[in-house]
Amino acid sequence: MILKKTIVLCFSLLPLAGAFAQKTTQLKNIQQKDVTRLVSTLAADDMMGRQTFTPGIDKAADFISAEFKSIGLKPLTGNTDYKQEFKMFALKPSKADVTLNKQSLNPDEFFYSTVHRKFEWEEKAPKPVFIGENDDFRQGVNTARKMDKDVLVMVHPKHQEMFKRYANSFRQARPVMELGKGNTLIFVLSPLTEVTSFNIEIKNDVDEMPLANVAGMIPGKRANEYVVFSGHYDHIGTMKPVEGDSIANGADDDASGTTAVITLARHFQKQPKPERTLIFVAFTAEEIGGFGSQYFSKQLNPDEIVAMFNIEMIGKGSKFGPNSAYITGFEKSDFGTLLQQAVKGTPYSFHPDPYPSQNLFYRSDNATLARLGVPAHTISSVQIDQDKLYHSVNDEVESLDMAHMTNMIKAIAMGAKDFVQGKKTPKRVDKTQVQ
Repeated sequence: MILKKTIVLCFSLLPLAGAFAQKTTQLKNIQQKDVTRLVSTLAADDMMGRQTFTPGIDKAADFISAEFKSIGLKPLTGNTDYKQEFKMFALKPSKADVTLNKQSLNPDEFFYSTVHRKFEWEEKAPKPVFIGENDDFRQGVNTARKMDKDVLVMVHPKHQEMFKRYANSFRQARPVMELGKGNTLIFVLSPLTEVTSFNIEIKNDVDEMPLANVAGMIPGKRANEYVVFSGHYDHIGTMKPVEGDSIANGADDDASGTTAVITLARHFQKQPKPERTLIFVAFTAEEIGGFGSQYFSKQLNPDEIVAMFNIEMIGKGSKFGPNSAYITGFEKSDFGTLLQQAVKGTPYSFHPDPYPSQNLFYRSDNATLARLGVPAHTISSVQIDQDKLYHSVNDEVESLDMAHMTNMIKAIAMGAKDFVQGKKTPKRVDKTQVQ
């Protein structure tokens, strides 16, 4: 009796084992030793935390470029190398004079946000946005930001503490993508409920700040259909020392994702020519506002991007168990469902994002392209509600589970196969449903 049951069980498992073996045959070139080498290099102390606008991130960009060259990727169309270079501009206030109801304001009574080198505004009776005594300060600021025009915001003194906090942030040099394109917001701390006249004159000094994504591609049979694999290679640099260590190495965030991008590039380069063109990109400036992905999104027609596999923090096991990950914005397309189908019958699994309150879909580079309708999702496994190493000096290689990380890269390769070969196409994201 027992023997018969055992035989039946063995035979029932044979198709499953055979399917898994068939699916994993081509994944043998994804090796843990290679994954370990890549993530260890990117998260090494000599990268100094890969902060934007520092020599550390330049060194990381050179390393990624060298890897892409060794793999044999092609530069993106129009580029001569793997660095997709662009500039940002840092505005430093040099002059700001504000007169309200014919009274000059002290510097601590106002702050502003502008993308203009020089800005002047004079009106007899402008119509301000009022943040009253009983209003929500943050909501009032967000309302002003969404208005497609120059806005004067009058803030009741009850919000003085929040006003000061925002003022300290806004008065720092802030990088912008384009000069002169955008509205200006003026925030004034005052009990006034009526404005009869207003005048402001602003002058900013401007510094140019060079940046670069690192991107390469494998041309496919369909030149105008793209599958994008991405991760951000910048991090937060150095911080207050803890036991003598001041380097925020960013091993999981996001050397792990960048490692996956490089590893996937090597994997797919060893496969037959893909049906769709594959782009592998390491984004810069994610940590300071997603500027790398914003620039990248403007270099391609988003309607030609079939899918985006954005990979962020896959170095540790998820709450769903070994070799599992979750997909942000799962409900916004059938991208995640297609990946689930692709790994069915294997030890790997993909799940909907279990942390909706964390708003993770909008906290990584996928959001930029999703707003353009691209099925762009982030694949992650970090238990973000419990991870104590996030943005700390202890986010080091030693904290990563290399076996899990390697298996997640294999799972992504397996999940992407039908996309790459043109057999499956995820539904577009409804742009009206994306913030």
